[in-house]
Amino acid sequence: MQTKFIFVTGGVMSGLGKGVVSSSISKLLQLSNQKVSCVKIDPYLNYDAGTMNPIAHGEVFVTEDGGECDMDMGNYERFLNQNIPKSHNITTAQIYSSVIDAERKGEYLGACVQIIPHVTDEIKNRIRVIAEEESLDILIVECGGTVGDIESLPFLEALRQIRVEEGSENVIFVHVTLAPSLDVVGEQKTKPTQHSVQELRRIGIQPDVLCVRCSSTLQEKTRKKISMFTNVTEKDVFSCHDVQSIFMVPQILFEQGLVDLIFKKFSKVGYVDASENWDKWNNIVNSMESSGDTINIAMVGKYVTLADSYVSVNHALKHAGASINRPVKIDWIDSETLNGNIETLGKYNGILVPGGFGTRGSEGIIETANFARERNIPYLGICFGFQLAAVSFARNVCNLIDSNSTEIENKTKNPIIDLLPEQDDVTDLGGSLRLGANQIEIQENSMAHKIYNSNIISKRHRHRYEFNKKYLESFDKNGMIFSGESDDGRRMEVLEIPSHKFFLGVQFHPEFNSRPGFPEESFKAFISAAGTN
Repeated sequence: MQTKFIFVTGGVMSGLGKGVVSSSISKLLQLSNQKVSCVKIDPYLNYDAGTMNPIAHGEVFVTEDGGECDMDMGNYERFLNQNIPKSHNITTAQIYSSVIDAERKGEYLGACVQIIPHVTDEIKNRIRVIAEEESLDILIVECGGTVGDIESLPFLEALRQIRVEEGSENVIFVHVTLAPSLDVVGEQKTKPTQHSVQELRRIGIQPDVLCVRCSSTLQEKTRKKISMFTNVTEKDVFSCHDVQSIFMVPQILFEQGLVDLIFKKFSKVGYVDASENWDKWNNIVNSMESSGDTINIAMVGKYVTLADSYVSVNHALKHAGASINRPVKIDWIDSETLNGNIETLGKYNGILVPGGFGTRGSEGIIETANFARERNIPYLGICFGFQLAAVSFARNVCNLIDSNSTEIENKTKNPIIDLLPEQDDVTDLGGSLRLGANQIEIQENSMAHKIYNSNIISKRHRHRYEFNKKYLESFDKNGMIFSGESDDGRRMEVLEIPSHKFFLGVQFHPEFNSRPGFPEESFKAFISAAGTN
């Protein structure tokens, strides 16, 4: 079986939604009973997303196998409801590292190592290995960046070569572009799209499909003009207009005939009746439009100036709300602004503290955890939120003076949170955290056991510090128990206060396991508690 390829590129500017388009195409094909997956190419020189600032680049998404990846990988998983391995996130650094390693080993037999063919061959090989090893019908490859960026050129050249080598009948190029509407003239402008496609054609790629981002449905006159100046037939110019939810995008592309176009291009025989698949998906999408009373959640974190910093947490909260037919409104609150203003949290139905690192804003988070505990407000702390909830309890309940995390205060008298032992000799910050899925044992007769209904769960991690077990007895005596552990009891994974309405902290990142229609259990329990008067 020969895998077909769909390559998604973007023009005009970043942030147009290439990831959503790629995810939507993959979902359409999955609903049509095709075995599909997605690859994200990131042209930056970081080896992975692990050391990148979430305020500038969005969250770092962690895969089951421990990859620190671009947040679009999360979109792929949520749309497809399947795990995507870290090999599906390809960066410039990974490519060049492989090429340089091969050169050092003498694998090029004395050749002058160049961008073409050695770098492009490495890119092509990685894409083909994924397609072959996973026996895919169709592989969707999203090329990050914007056409015209110098960083993207080797990747675009590799994709161009694949079309030549595989045959045009086995490759589709989808280009995501923009038709802005200016209030002063009141019409959709086509020049950005024209120039973007011209740039793509200049490097040897003629797009087969255009997905045009626009605030309202693409007008027919706009479609005709774009078609005329881009050499793309009118029926292959698709309107990607604003919709209420990104999960509605597959439907609007389907209604415009995208699946038929793909099947015709790829000579797919036996187009199946996928109505049952569509019914299930539409039920999920429709459930996201909840009609009950709104649940107001305060998300107190360090990177709230960019909503995409916590995109998986945002989605997980919405998934949980949909499961009980309650809309969830999230207010992002900078933990640095809370000192002296903690009472503002009293108006919320629940408080969530997501992951983070470093000293900035830590005192605000510690104060937040204490406020939620004292006011009996449902609290969910994730990773950093778990750690600082423990510090807060130590200070305010256990009377352990000068309690802190050694990440924040290295010489603290009571290091409630301390460096993982295996991290003592680590000097490289990139790729050195405790990463990926690990098994966790859940204590019976605990809130955590009631939530997960299992003695063993597997969850993804991303941390360098952990709870210091020498304080276990003091915590237990004062009413906070640790109901989940891993690595044969060496690591504490879940904390809870049985006497509280809902007070839960988890060292892992449950948000990465939440999917539309399949909310992660701790989020569902948290939202259910927050929605109960």
